[in-house]
Amino acid sequence: MQIKWDSDMASITRMLHTINASYGDIEGKLVGDLGCGCGILTIGAAMLGAGCCIGFDIDEDALSIALENMDEFEIENVDFVNVDLSVDGDYILKWKNNFDTVIMNPPFGTKKNKGIDMTFLKIALDLARTSVYSLHKTSTRDHIQRKSKEWGIKMETVAELRFNLPASYKFHKQKSVDIEVDLLRFSFHEKKNQSGAASSIGR
Repeated sequence: MQIKWDSDMASITRMLHTINASYGDIEGKLVGDLGCGCGILTIGAAMLGAGCCIGFDIDEDALSIALENMDEFEIENVDFVNVDLSVDGDYILKWKNNFDTVIMNPPFGTKKNKGIDMTFLKIALDLARTSVYSLHKTSTRDHIQRKSKEWGIKMETVAELRFNLPASYKFHKQKSVDIEVDLLRFSFHEKKNQSGAASSIGR
């Protein structure tokens, strides 16, 4: 069976290896993937030695493909959850401060779903204890930097990538377009434990 992915595989592979090799935020960690789609980041993190990975998505069809991909790679330390985290506050509380690392490729939120990227980011910061890695259009970097400062969160640009995205909305005039994308790392000045209390990160 052909594996079905929803992003540029080469870029995603480099991204995950960088997260693991440079920051040690995957191997042996509890990793969450918000808006996991077909499971590329979730399964990739599991293959790099994550202790456990949980992918969340609202799209049942995408999660069905994610399960097929998981079975194809014979990955066992992965679970997928069908939930809309943007409206299910009780579910967020259940996982609050539980994940060592959250990784995600959220909707960019610059046209049709304006601001949804920041909604995803806020949720990810609630769920993570140590760090969040997220892909955002490079054109939004200054805005996200300002919001990070407002929230008291450290933001750094880990890598600059280029994705080729197919047209998906009526306002898209080309069949596909290359866009510049940042891999951003968000971390807390103090590491949170599961109760929400803080202790020194030690970095």
